[in-house]
Amino acid sequence: MALEVGIVGLPNVGKSTIFNALTAAGALAANYPFATIEPNVGVVAVPDDRLKLINQFMPTEKIIPAAVRVVDIAGIVRGASTGEGLGNKFLSHIREVDAILGVVRCFVDSDIMHVEGHVDPIRDIDTIDTELALADLETVTSSIDKSERQARSGDKDAIARLEVLKRCLTQLEKGTPVRGLEFNPDERKILKTLGLITAKKVLYVANVNEEDLHGQGPLVDKVRERAKAEGGHVVPVCGKLESELAELGEADRKEMLDSMGLKEPALASLTREAYKLLDRQSYFTAGPKEIRAWEIPVGATAPQAAGVIHTDFEKKFIKAEIYSVSDLVEYKSEAAIRAAGKRRIEGKDYVMRDSDVAHFLTGA
Repeated sequence: MALEVGIVGLPNVGKSTIFNALTAAGALAANYPFATIEPNVGVVAVPDDRLKLINQFMPTEKIIPAAVRVVDIAGIVRGASTGEGLGNKFLSHIREVDAILGVVRCFVDSDIMHVEGHVDPIRDIDTIDTELALADLETVTSSIDKSERQARSGDKDAIARLEVLKRCLTQLEKGTPVRGLEFNPDERKILKTLGLITAKKVLYVANVNEEDLHGQGPLVDKVRERAKAEGGHVVPVCGKLESELAELGEADRKEMLDSMGLKEPALASLTREAYKLLDRQSYFTAGPKEIRAWEIPVGATAPQAAGVIHTDFEKKFIKAEIYSVSDLVEYKSEAAIRAAGKRRIEGKDYVMRDSDVAHFLTGA
């Protein structure tokens, strides 16, 4: 199943415009059902030039990129954590995503009202953080009672869980996201079981106008400062322009981008950043039927990578034949890669690298 990110933001900040542009642009990718799955869920291709690079040397019937599921979360308003607006709906959706794309408006337009009366992206971020922290606070408070009862019996797991919950409680009572806390690997495992919204990683999406496509204005700078303080990133996106680009064919889209001095739509950069946000990388399989990018966590072993194709492949893994995309560019064919001794035979302990091309050998 593809990774899932949720687009979160206040009303009238361009959240749904960017979601619609993402899913419309994704639908342009050949040989993959990129489009809106439900009214608020879409699947978007992860742009990757290496797929076309492989195809230059290996003819194939179809090319399939890695994918990210995108969920358009109901707009958050003050009081959402207590059920205001579509509060309960947004909570149920956002708990299920792997990471958050926080859309904030970074342009002034008198024709588009802001729910708070004027544009202030930092205030908007604070509003969202507060609502999510309040929702998490309720979760943590109820979990502490149960963990305290279990910890009294001397249960080591319950004691460790209680310590993590208490640290989260202190943070959330200040209205501050849990993701700002430092946890060791064991604590992170406990944190993952709590299902806290504010523990999720956030990528800020600065919705800009056509006069500030590269996000160099003062409002975006404020968001960058906030993201830097949190160890996060910002991607400037002009929702209006991206919507127009998504409706064009490839040739017209390229012409429009060229006329504006842009190499690619900002949504391509946004999708790649979301992919990296979740510590994911791609390896490839290539043959006459398909060339495909497979999404794996950074640090995945060869058997784990094989298991992404089919769970049985991980269980019955014997070995992997590996070379890199750069090897293919240099030697032009798999036969030439073998002749040059660049095809590697790797076992169960091999840690996959971004840009590996793999053939897996499995048992019966």
